[in-house]
Amino acid sequence: MLRIAVVGSGPSGVYTAQSLVEQSAADAVRVDVLDRLPCPYGLVRYGVAPDHEKIKSLQNNLRSVLEDGRIRFLGHVEVGPGGVPAEVLRQLYHAVVYCVGAKSDRHLGIPGEELPGSFSATEFVSWYSAHPDSDPDAFVLGARSAVVIGAGNVAVDVARMLARGADELRPTDVPQSALGALAVSRVREVHMAARRGPSQARFTTKELRELGSLPGADATVVVDELARDPDFVDPAALPAPVRRNVAVLRGWVGRPVRPGARRLNLRFYLRPVEILERDGRVGAVRFERTAPDGSGGVLGTGTYEDIEAHLVLRAVGYLGVPPQGLPFDPATGTVPHAAGRVLRAGKPSPGEYVAGWIKRGPTGVIGTNRPCAKETVASLLADAPLLAGRTVVAEPLDALGELGLRPVTWQGWLAIERAEAELGRSLGRRSVKIPDWDGLLAAGHDGS
Repeated sequence: MLRIAVVGSGPSGVYTAQSLVEQSAADAVRVDVLDRLPCPYGLVRYGVAPDHEKIKSLQNNLRSVLEDGRIRFLGHVEVGPGGVPAEVLRQLYHAVVYCVGAKSDRHLGIPGEELPGSFSATEFVSWYSAHPDSDPDAFVLGARSAVVIGAGNVAVDVARMLARGADELRPTDVPQSALGALAVSRVREVHMAARRGPSQARFTTKELRELGSLPGADATVVVDELARDPDFVDPAALPAPVRRNVAVLRGWVGRPVRPGARRLNLRFYLRPVEILERDGRVGAVRFERTAPDGSGGVLGTGTYEDIEAHLVLRAVGYLGVPPQGLPFDPATGTVPHAAGRVLRAGKPSPGEYVAGWIKRGPTGVIGTNRPCAKETVASLLADAPLLAGRTVVAEPLDALGELGLRPVTWQGWLAIERAEAELGRSLGRRSVKIPDWDGLLAAGHDGS
């Protein structure tokens, strides 16, 4: 029997565990899914906006996998400094699959990026998702105008959250602190700026339509910016999803703005060049107008526009960070691999594997992790005869205890769910996320 550790309990980690038990004979493998957080599901719990109930319902599919008797969830287990060293983990398991995602975010590399009031979208998402590493008081939304830089689904999510009213979010599991801050928010204008044109934006049509149907906000576009995009003017040759986006944006042209409604302005062909300081914090963003270069990119025009902003959110992509003890390519933010096998000095390292974003980069949707995980698992199982010859510790939990670690088990996670349901009832809401480490661990360890 192979004992395998999967590091990370997001979609890539759970699909890897699922593939391992589905592609193996009965009782041929046992899988421990480790996570540094006491809660499973990764970005499905801590990256999907709380008003996206359908996507969040994917947790039910992930739950059914983690409830398999051949799979064990062990939360609150850090791999690396302060937890279990990578070399020790290799002594506890025949193989380790790292599914640690892309934990950091890309930077713009422009002056003023570090001013107070300038944040990565990742930080804002963590705040409204109640990630325990986030400061509950980080976003006191006294801003009147916010700028979101980017044109992907994350940019759309954070723009939509800023434009929603507290009453719209009350039925969700958004933490009470974030709900309170959004309830007193003074934000009246949200600008979402992209350096390229509408036909090259990466948001999905479903996300785009949601922006145009918010009860308390009106989405607007600038006709001249749309017209600069030759594919927007003549979309016949575009893929169907992009044509649908074009149709939605065409429908927004000339729409009246309701008195008192927030404004959600989608802007195109604007490249950020500087975040301007006013009174010691963010005051505006300076953009250079761009134009299509005929090859899918853009060229600067030498003309500029300043957009007032008291809050700036950078949604320009995730970035992988080096997993402890593994080789790493900083250019791609990934671990070098061959079909999921970790490569050291160009050669496969027996017993070390990767799947998900740390393997292929932050691309694709949640479902993309399935074939990615299957490829890695196929490589691992092909190596099974070699891996089975390794001697491992009889029970990893004992070794983790000797390191001073106290994992949160699946029963502990169920206790956290019950505690969050009780918190919601006490606030007159549905289940509300516990936003801090102490609260999560208190509930989780009691349940474990």
